[in-house]
Amino acid sequence: MTSRNKTLPSFWNSVPFVIAAGCLIVMVSFGPRSILGLFLEPMTGAKGWSRESFALALAIQNLMWGAGQPAAGAIADRFGTAKVIATGGILYALGLVMMAYAEGPFALHLTGGVMIGLGMSAASFSLVLAAFGRIVTPQKRSIAFGIGTAAGSFGQFVFGLGGVQLIIQMGWQNALIALGLIVLIVPLLAVVLRGTAGGGAGTPAMPQQSILQALREAFGHRSYNLLVIGFFVCGFHVAFIAVHLPPFLSDMGIAQRWGGWAIALIGLFNIVGSLASGAIGSRMSKPVLLAFIYLARGVAIALFLTFPVTPVSVILFSAAMGLLWLSTVPPTSALVATMFGPRYMATLFGFVFFSHQVGAFLGVWLGGRLYDATGSYDSVWYIAIALSGFAALVHWPIQEKPVRRLQSGTA
Repeated sequence: MTSRNKTLPSFWNSVPFVIAAGCLIVMVSFGPRSILGLFLEPMTGAKGWSRESFALALAIQNLMWGAGQPAAGAIADRFGTAKVIATGGILYALGLVMMAYAEGPFALHLTGGVMIGLGMSAASFSLVLAAFGRIVTPQKRSIAFGIGTAAGSFGQFVFGLGGVQLIIQMGWQNALIALGLIVLIVPLLAVVLRGTAGGGAGTPAMPQQSILQALREAFGHRSYNLLVIGFFVCGFHVAFIAVHLPPFLSDMGIAQRWGGWAIALIGLFNIVGSLASGAIGSRMSKPVLLAFIYLARGVAIALFLTFPVTPVSVILFSAAMGLLWLSTVPPTSALVATMFGPRYMATLFGFVFFSHQVGAFLGVWLGGRLYDATGSYDSVWYIAIALSGFAALVHWPIQEKPVRRLQSGTA
């Protein structure tokens, strides 16, 4: 074998193949959990649980997903992405299957909350995007992150489109089991994403930095802390809407199928939003782009609440929110890579994502808690609008530049 052949990547390790496998993982892992809100009414009706009990399970799921993310990222950075994703996929699948047999709120919180949440923390797009960051050049990272995020949106579209029919045809219990079996595809695909933290494509070789040093550097950096704070709002928005929009529409007298269509349309339009965000983020200021996205979310929610809720308004709202849904992820993850490089991106983005999931916990739980207390989702919608303005203000002063260590080329 010539030296040239040694330097050429095999097809197995080629950029297109790794990105394709990573996108399939994101699609399969993101799809099922994005439609769990469709199970709220049939499960609570069959079991006699309160809406808050179900919402708390998904709130715990989001919190566990976020809490486990930094640890999963650190383990992946140290021991390899494939092992972590495969383990997470198995735990995620078991959580879905066991959720189908939950006999009480505690079992629901353990399976649908803790197990699925920890499984997602190890098998979600955060680790996949970190793997992408290692194989593409800095100039192409924002686009690659947009493609990976769009894959999650496509998964939401596919599963959202079929979720209602799956429940109708199989019953909610068998539907959960079927979703668990589908998620077992994730461990099979994970082997393609082999690798640990490294400098990344197009990144100069630099002296080693420990994880603790990386964390001290990040949390001593003002822009990183602002990014952590701002991503809380994204989690609040998407988790509240994903879980509570279907029952909200039912409360408004809209047919059940529109709940599934709303989630599917959000996923469909977010394919466009994520790809556009990745492309735009490579050409303009990412903090400014993020501020615009959050402001636009607030406007979309305010308009949705202003006009009567009809199938047409549901379509328009779902399309608007879809464009803005996960379009925050490409610029947010790209900012982490820009500030600190790709070496510990899985770990550092994990802490940003933890803030996202704290927001998700509050969005899902408050939705159920305030609904049971007031019989309405109005107060949570208003909180979501206010948080949009807060997020825009937080992201505006973020500095989009590498830390001094990377600028000077020292450790």
